[in-house]
Amino acid sequence: MAVESAMLSRIGLAGLAVMGQNLALNIAEKGFPISVYNRTVAKVDETVARAASEGGLPLFGHRSPQDFVLSISRPRSIVILVKAGAPVDQTIDTLSRYLEPGDAIIDGGNEWYENTERRIREASARGLLYLGMGVSGGEDGARNGPSLMPGGSHQAYDNIENILTRVAAQVDDGPCVTFVGEGGAGNFVKMVHNGIEYGDMQLISEAYDVLRIVGGLSNAELAETFAEWNRGELESFLIEITADIFGVRDEHGDGELVDKILDKTGMKGTGKWTVQQAAELSIAAPTIAASLDSRYLSGLKEEREAAAKTLEQAGISSADFATFRSVDKKRLIDDVRQALYASKICSYAQGMNLLKSKSAEKGWNLNLGELARIWKGGCIIRARFLDRIKKAYERNRGLANLIVDPEFAKEMVQRQAAWRRVVGLAIEAGISTPGMCASLAYFDTYRRARLPANLVQAQRDYFGAHTYERVDRPGSFHTEWSKIARQGRAGTGIRS
Repeated sequence: MAVESAMLSRIGLAGLAVMGQNLALNIAEKGFPISVYNRTVAKVDETVARAASEGGLPLFGHRSPQDFVLSISRPRSIVILVKAGAPVDQTIDTLSRYLEPGDAIIDGGNEWYENTERRIREASARGLLYLGMGVSGGEDGARNGPSLMPGGSHQAYDNIENILTRVAAQVDDGPCVTFVGEGGAGNFVKMVHNGIEYGDMQLISEAYDVLRIVGGLSNAELAETFAEWNRGELESFLIEITADIFGVRDEHGDGELVDKILDKTGMKGTGKWTVQQAAELSIAAPTIAASLDSRYLSGLKEEREAAAKTLEQAGISSADFATFRSVDKKRLIDDVRQALYASKICSYAQGMNLLKSKSAEKGWNLNLGELARIWKGGCIIRARFLDRIKKAYERNRGLANLIVDPEFAKEMVQRQAAWRRVVGLAIEAGISTPGMCASLAYFDTYRRARLPANLVQAQRDYFGAHTYERVDRPGSFHTEWSKIARQGRAGTGIRS
């Protein structure tokens, strides 16, 4: 039986799946009495039981939405953690019947930012406040300290700022939470965070593939390598857990579990949204896009198996991967480390530029240095170099791109030789490294003062009269390319 609160709670939370339940317990553990509600009563009872077993935390369960809402002190603040889309609207509709003007709703799910902006308008019409709050860190982060990205009503944020700053992960320069901006800014920032996460995970998987196939590293050696990397410039949550993964034995057979996992990657949509937004804003995000494409291709398991068989019969052998050449294992490991670092910086640079562009379009005035700071703890992409990214934007808030920050520029130049060796080696071996290749191409394209785009513009003007600009005089120009070409051929006697 769920326990009813005898006193009013400081905050409420509706939606007690893994994230909701753990965030509720986190809030209660920090000393804030919290009411919880879930449409499935068993989840309420389970959460109350956990609160009791984890030290008698001030968490109070409710079986009806009315009792739940009325148990919270005014102005009420209610966090909802349910599946994005229609379930959010349904939950808001249910709870709003009992809310009063000045109360606030905080959606903590991975929601499309335009849905949040619509709900802000709908809530405002009812006299309610609204926050769309990105929550990163998974189950462990929710329970012990996530990175929080709230955006929308500043008043709604002010009402619970003291709770959020206690609940969030704590780093050397403060809690991993900040008011991101108005409207759907919080959800948009979380979306881009997830896009960077896609890129990060893809790049790490490519490093693993090169080390495993070209270098012949065993899982034990991979675990040792990633653990060593996690003590240096690559220190991050994803590198840390990767080292752990290689050491987990398969409880149902011999060897390590990682080798028994089907090579098909799942996804929930935020990476796709990130790439779509990059395209709409004309922001290059090739590393993130490559990671999304790789997930799509991973889903074609049966087709890939058939292709491998067909192409092997045609003369390409997978055995060549491991035997095509001998390599210095120690040098390969160091080269891959440098290639991974440089590639990751490109992925973060792309995400930051997407945030900068959207901020300019929407007038959000996003503080990129502060966003890097709140990602230093709690979240999935937390990494040592985020502190350096924060400092780069503090030095120059209008920084055009991370790779031209003086410090990062030096590091990219120092690592480019190793980076090129790894990409070249992978290509020679027939190992796909789309993320590393995309990052390197991004770097090489961005650093060139002149690109072959002049030829593309000539082609566009030739077939579509789209005009072009010149390097030596202002204005737009159009040339009768085919006419001049025909005249030129006639004059020389050359026939097309």
